[in-house]
Amino acid sequence: MMEGEKGSFFRELASLACTLTERITHSNEWNIRGFIDIFRNIYTLSSDSKVISKVLEIHLLPELLRFAELSGYDIEPAEKQNWYPDFTFISRHNPGLKFAVDLKTTYRDEEHPGFCNGFTLGSHGEYFTDRNSTKNVQYPYSHYSGHFCLGVIYSRNVPTLYDAKVYPVDEIESIPAVIRDLIFFAAEKWRIASDKPGSGNTANIGSIQCIDDILRGNGVFARAGEKFFDDYWANFGRIKVRDEDGRYKTLSSFPEYLRYRGLPESLNNPRKSKRGQ
Repeated sequence: MMEGEKGSFFRELASLACTLTERITHSNEWNIRGFIDIFRNIYTLSSDSKVISKVLEIHLLPELLRFAELSGYDIEPAEKQNWYPDFTFISRHNPGLKFAVDLKTTYRDEEHPGFCNGFTLGSHGEYFTDRNSTKNVQYPYSHYSGHFCLGVIYSRNVPTLYDAKVYPVDEIESIPAVIRDLIFFAAEKWRIASDKPGSGNTANIGSIQCIDDILRGNGVFARAGEKFFDDYWANFGRIKVRDEDGRYKTLSSFPEYLRYRGLPESLNNPRKSKRGQ
């Protein structure tokens, strides 16, 4: 419906992503080195991915605010921690034009070169299946003209929490960075999606794991398109399909979905994961 505005927003977001590495890193390492207290002591970060993700979000917020200002948007963070999306961009010229942007962070898998740990891409629960639902979402899903990820893939320097130390502020340059070699990217959510859940105990959509495919937006649904991504995940684990032995099971893969809908197998774009699946 609003492909012109959607395409323009994506191009601007992708341009922003291209500038972020040089703005928040030095010599390929993250500029952030820890937390400071009123006594000018710096407490180093752990390599816990949840800590890194939150601090990256704080670090990037001024860049997002500047981006919104220059692009003609107001920006609303999610009212609650577990709501979708992280940020809603609302056009100042047309308040009905909204874009969802989630910040996604993950680290490279050093044992599987070229692969990362992957992302979760939001729920396929109530607000996804009922596009007018207001549960756990800033605005109903159908109110957004596009759903995007602003992502970062990084390598970890400090492997454990136990390396945490306290430094005086005048020794800040000697503090090791916990992450390095950051790559930022922008993508439509459906373009980097897998057909597998992102976590075992919640209704989250998983991402592909090959870094090159992520950067190119070459996910499982890249050939099929967004409407098939929507329909697949709205029905994931809900409808019954027959397995090879003729027994019924819940839908759990895109090839199963295509057979169930009577659609050509050529719509599938299978991606190899770091586990070879």
